[in-house]
Amino acid sequence: MTNQISPAINPERTLDLLWTRVRQRGDLPGFSKVVTAIVGAMQGEDDREFNMTRTVLSDPTLTQRVLRLANSAMYSAFGQSINTVSKAVIVLGTETIGHLALGLKLIDGLSAASLGSSDTRSEMERAVMAGQIARQVASSTTRRDTEEVVVCSILHSLGRLMVSFYLPEQWAEVQMRAISNDISENEAARDVLGLELDEIGRLIGKRWGLPSGLVASLKEMPPRIDSDASHEPLEHSEWLAAVSTMSTRCAGVLCEDDAASAEVDLAEIAENYAEMLGLDSAVVLSAVDAAQKASEDESLAHHGKQADEPEAQMSLPLGKPLDSVNILKRGVGDMHDEVATASTGQVMTVALETVYQGLGLSRAVAFLRNHDEGKYVARMCFGECTEEMLARLNFKDAYQPDVFHAALANDKMIFVEDAQAPAFLSKLPRWWRDELSTARSFVILPLMLNFHPVGFMYGDWDASVPPSKISQQEVVLLDELRALVVKAIGYRNKSDEPSWTRTMR
Repeated sequence: MTNQISPAINPERTLDLLWTRVRQRGDLPGFSKVVTAIVGAMQGEDDREFNMTRTVLSDPTLTQRVLRLANSAMYSAFGQSINTVSKAVIVLGTETIGHLALGLKLIDGLSAASLGSSDTRSEMERAVMAGQIARQVASSTTRRDTEEVVVCSILHSLGRLMVSFYLPEQWAEVQMRAISNDISENEAARDVLGLELDEIGRLIGKRWGLPSGLVASLKEMPPRIDSDASHEPLEHSEWLAAVSTMSTRCAGVLCEDDAASAEVDLAEIAENYAEMLGLDSAVVLSAVDAAQKASEDESLAHHGKQADEPEAQMSLPLGKPLDSVNILKRGVGDMHDEVATASTGQVMTVALETVYQGLGLSRAVAFLRNHDEGKYVARMCFGECTEEMLARLNFKDAYQPDVFHAALANDKMIFVEDAQAPAFLSKLPRWWRDELSTARSFVILPLMLNFHPVGFMYGDWDASVPPSKISQQEVVLLDELRALVVKAIGYRNKSDEPSWTRTMR
């Protein structure tokens, strides 16, 4: 048979064409920027919890979905409600939250990308179903890597998704060649593209900077039937690849087969992989059935939400929320749970998130006193704050007649309703006027330990949101929150403390 697209068989040419299409149409689906932030937070050595929390909070829809999943039946074994992303990160760990966020963002991106292509849409549906199956299978085991295997299973079809989306002509040729020659899609892809589909998936994963474990799992793992190794436990990367392969094959059956043949095909897949995964085939089939029902339930819920009010629209920042008192109460409750065992950085992250979300701030910043340098330094920020700005937010701890030193000297919360009032300008320090002068209102929450200031939390609202005031109920809760942060600082002499807390003495 004559190769109709022989110029594309060269692997380098295929990849050059793929990256060119990516640049032209936009990365699938702008995912590389998101994954860089999430993976960076997962792999960072210091302040991992804060960086992960900030990454999730930067996307309001992702914030809601992470909290919903963290409070789902799957994580009910932790036995406590989770009201803040920062507590979810503490309880579940940065790895779990990172994989969870990757999975959710990937599904969002694939959904958006699939709108213009029926082939990509069907591939996306299969990838999402594979993730559902993997979640159910993983929950049937004693392993604690559920979110990791979900992401691996969604990404298992990454090569197929990218080729179908960016190289539709070549994808059609791969499909035709596989059918006419009765060969696998990987073999057909090698003939047409010079690369197998899972090779393309791994190359894209590396380009996106995905963790090496995820990239290594993006391969076909055939069942070990009647072999000497069939009873040996799998290494972690092999287990991920095996669950991903099995889940993807089951998803393909559910998405393509008719009901009569699907039952037989699923039973065969379950029988082939069950022992290899250390499960009974009936457990695997039960997981597949549960995934199918969960997918149907989610589809109904999604259509219902669309008919009502989109989740993303509900999450737009519009200043202080109507239920601010309840948000503050829940956040303070999260702090009570963690204050005795969590590090200063973890508790500060929960506190700052609570203030940021509860008051609907444009920006929330935690300043800590560095005794060695004799100044207050901004350590973390949620909202409208770049790393470059954060580095410039510092000032000497020697007393100056301004509103910040007044709050610290008196250990009293200060709320400034109109920071732009001409009569108030003399009470605002130069560093604030240089960096934060877009704020219309702001609040200062001093932190005092043994009658000495150790830092403060700052939050502001800019002119784009409605004017806000702070009620007496909110003042009480904010004072309780301040006390809990100070209590955590008093517990801080621990080996897992971030390095910056050692300068607060």
